Amino acid sequence: MSARAVTKPLPSLNELSALEITAAIGSGRTTCEAVSRACLERIAEREPRVLAWEYLNPDQVIAQARALDRSGRTGPLNGVPFGVKDIIDTCDMPTGYGSPIYAGHRPRRDAACVAIGRKAGGVVMGKTVTAEFAVNHPGKTRNPFDATRTPGGSSSGSAAAVADYMVPLALATQTTGSTIKPGSFCGVFAYRPSFGEIRCSGIMESSGSCDAVGLYARTVEDIALHRDVLVGAGPEPVADLTTPPRIGFCRTPQWARLDPSTRQLLEDAARRLARAGAVVRDAVLPADFDGAEEAHRMISCREFALNFTREIEHHWEELSADLRDGKIRIGMECSYERYRAAQGLAERCRRGLAQAFAGYDVLLAPAAVGEAPVGMNTGDSSLASSWTLMHVPTMSIPVFKGHNGLPIGAQVIAANGNDRMLFAAARWIYRRLV
Repeated sequence: MSARAVTKPLPSLNELSALEITAAIGSGRTTCEAVSRACLERIAEREPRVLAWEYLNPDQVIAQARALDRSGRTGPLNGVPFGVKDIIDTCDMPTGYGSPIYAGHRPRRDAACVAIGRKAGGVVMGKTVTAEFAVNHPGKTRNPFDATRTPGGSSSGSAAAVADYMVPLALATQTTGSTIKPGSFCGVFAYRPSFGEIRCSGIMESSGSCDAVGLYARTVEDIALHRDVLVGAGPEPVADLTTPPRIGFCRTPQWARLDPSTRQLLEDAARRLARAGAVVRDAVLPADFDGAEEAHRMISCREFALNFTREIEHHWEELSADLRDGKIRIGMECSYERYRAAQGLAERCRRGLAQAFAGYDVLLAPAAVGEAPVGMNTGDSSLASSWTLMHVPTMSIPVFKGHNGLPIGAQVIAANGNDRMLFAAARWIYRRLV
């Protein structure tokens, strides 16, 4: 008897990665509509508990998917559903920026990252919950692993939706730690690119010196795919490192704030990576790096207060107390001279960090102080803020479990412009720690 090829059945379509979805659709094993329906079914099952979505119209989703199936067009994201943080404009869905001031607001055009995703064949699933103006007054989203805990913020809905298998990809933003921290709390890959790598056109600006588009996925390969699409590069596979990476282990200035168990997890990880062949040394950071967290606070708060002058002047009572007494107050009290001094420190640190990377391929640092805390605060962003100010690409990789069994990420950092090295090294590290 001749042997016959056996086609392995697909897992649940909502559990597929973006790369698996495009391959399955391309080979005729499924359709864009079937994938979108599977994701919608998962959302219908889990949304009452997770509350990841600010806007969702199943009929609109199915119409997009059917149009793709009829068109016969192909693209690098063909048929891949993705969520869009509700700070990012969409021409056919409301964008409320997490604020009652903009309830029902309808932009006239898509943000660049949304338009490019659509052009590549992606299906916009809907708008995911954000904290107010992507700062720290939390939205309604719950952590998918424990509904009593925060998913982190401000990109709460995007991180939770990917973690809970509602969508394989989601767009986020980061000004402080709004992508990295929720990625750690929700156990997904979270990526903040080199500054300016992905265009922020169509995203309400918080701090032009710090803002970046963020990405969530359940694999490094999907992060790399989505990033390549958004920067207009031909998608490239994540490179396999021919030699183990040189890793600078960072006990950052915030090290004492970490839960003791998180410090131990990171120390153990450094030793395991060294045993696996990596060159692991304590990182030597720039002389002024201890001041980077405070510099970030001054820069981001002052720019936010200036950007939101109209809302402050005309909608003060509609702004949350969290925002008024926090970011706005700090920003309004920061003098121009203090702001310029903070910018000068940031520039010196960036130059020093670029020189430090001559000795490392990547740095390894904490992504969050520990597991997601109980309650609906957005969590401590200090573990990401200095790296955000440095304009370097970073990724939280889901490699740890805390004492309650909840996810904790490790943050991998590469030199500015070296995003592909970040992907390759992050995958190498992930495979040796999980």
